[in-house]
Amino acid sequence: MKQFAKKILVLAVTSTLSLGLMSQSHGATYEVIEVDKDSTGYTYGGTLNIKGEMAVSGTNSFNFPVQFQYLDDNDFNQIQYNALRNHDYYFGLEPIEDFEALKAGNPTANDLTWSKMYLKDLNTSSSNPYFEYQVVADTAALLNLDAGNSSSIDICVFDTDFDSTACSGTLTRSTVTVVQGITDTGITYGTASAPYLPMPEFTDSNGTVRDFWLRDHGQRGFFSPDNGNEIYPVIPKEIRYGGGISAIFDMNDSGAAVGYYSYKLGASREEYVLDTTGGCADPDVLKNIPEEICIQNIQNGMYHIMAFKATLLDTGEVETTDLGLLITPHEDDDRAFSSQALSVNASGVAVGYSHGWDAGEVTTPDSNERVSGSYAVLFKDGKVFDFNQQHYYFGTSSTFPYSRANDINDNGLVVGFTHNIDTGVKKFFYVDSSVPESDMEVIIPKDFFTTSKSTAFGVNSSGVIVGEAEIETHNDSTQNPRRTAGFIYDTSSDSPVMTNVNDLLACNSSYDILKASDINDAGQISAIAIMKAESFDAKGVAIVDDSGNPVMIDVARAVLLNPIAGEVEDCGEVEEKVERQGASFSGFGLLSLMALFGLRRRKANN
Repeated sequence: MKQFAKKILVLAVTSTLSLGLMSQSHGATYEVIEVDKDSTGYTYGGTLNIKGEMAVSGTNSFNFPVQFQYLDDNDFNQIQYNALRNHDYYFGLEPIEDFEALKAGNPTANDLTWSKMYLKDLNTSSSNPYFEYQVVADTAALLNLDAGNSSSIDICVFDTDFDSTACSGTLTRSTVTVVQGITDTGITYGTASAPYLPMPEFTDSNGTVRDFWLRDHGQRGFFSPDNGNEIYPVIPKEIRYGGGISAIFDMNDSGAAVGYYSYKLGASREEYVLDTTGGCADPDVLKNIPEEICIQNIQNGMYHIMAFKATLLDTGEVETTDLGLLITPHEDDDRAFSSQALSVNASGVAVGYSHGWDAGEVTTPDSNERVSGSYAVLFKDGKVFDFNQQHYYFGTSSTFPYSRANDINDNGLVVGFTHNIDTGVKKFFYVDSSVPESDMEVIIPKDFFTTSKSTAFGVNSSGVIVGEAEIETHNDSTQNPRRTAGFIYDTSSDSPVMTNVNDLLACNSSYDILKASDINDAGQISAIAIMKAESFDAKGVAIVDDSGNPVMIDVARAVLLNPIAGEVEDCGEVEEKVERQGASFSGFGLLSLMALFGLRRRKANN
């Protein structure tokens, strides 16, 4: 049961060994299996089922379809300037090689990379508040159904070509699509957004012709019973002014899925949409931008969201049930309190997180009752419960994620992260939710060292937990964060300890496991590793040195760790401060790197 995902390379195997041996001097070791032999760039392993089938995410940046006809001379000059000024900061990039060919829409691989980077920077800057430039998302959502032996399947979901033909031709790559997982019964689930497409030309009040990019909706949960060929979306409760939002993070084999959806409009956003004096209903505003773009520009905060449980019916319809909030606001309180469900077990018990009052026991909240954080919660029998956690004021300008429950196994063992109250350091936890509510206690085990940040992402039916933790006692600079490692922790052991997954690999392993994302009941672990691989340019051509040899670089890859019989080797003492072997990577920060490098992808199945 799980959340998250990204593209491929894996590790596989079966085991009848007791996982309780892992924390002892002799126990199971793991072999690393590359998930997708076709993988040529950065990928990320997510949830896997009992068969070892894995959800994978990555990027799809070879030959990114920059629509050069929407760029003007100022844009091309800026691209040229950026390349001239910044090429020394990027490995393998040079100043613009052929400016005239670039303006004609036929760039070299080097120049295509600079063009894509230019657009991506505009997507996140104040220079493009009204979506007047092509949007770059460029994610790849995949399923690997046979680790190490086959290519992965691309899942397109909502993307289209630039003429709105679904999953056909040259895709816009402006959607964010994540396959969260695949059940043991073969149902794929996840979350995807609609593509940004160019609107008809718009002439503003100054007579200037302007181009705008619009999408039908933001993120939307989906099911697929046939590996992405047929898609069943989860339509949110509230879809006005932008299509609403929804997401599916997990699904059990009984057909119950969990996530969140929009159920109510934000009061201030709706007022702005309807405002005739400066808002989206103001005729003077609409002389300069389309109404749809005005509304799209204020999507952040448009909706209140709530955790839900959904079932895909035989008719293809999706039936949903609200799971509720941890708090019940005052009737005059219009703030956007939210909850999200991230995992569900075979009994239909779900976990996730929700906003909570700063004070512990609030029965009659004021209209401005103080809330500054969100807490890990259990959704069970129509109630939302916070595992008896201590609540307090965080003193931050935005909501602080104090704790979060990422997974629950079929025995009711819940795992996630919380924060040490005394030090403020993020720590992994587990809690037995099968006991009465009054007896539930969040356990924070000892991890690698006091200031190490750690998070648990998955737990199997045997109570074996996997996650990510810092292994460096300090960072060299704020730009170079502490290095992390995947960990394993067996709660069934008499003396459980956190074990660095890398210590369970061969001493000469060429893989460095940064994160363990999930573990199934066969003991297989979905992970992300750093390894050496050949490099490719933006058009998918292999990069070679002056002697014709492949240029090797460090890449992040999804892998499957397969348990095998053997003894844990003694690889010698490890220094307290782990030496860096190249770049440091951490979690979703990998996506920013992925966007610059390509993955060779096949034509989408659907």
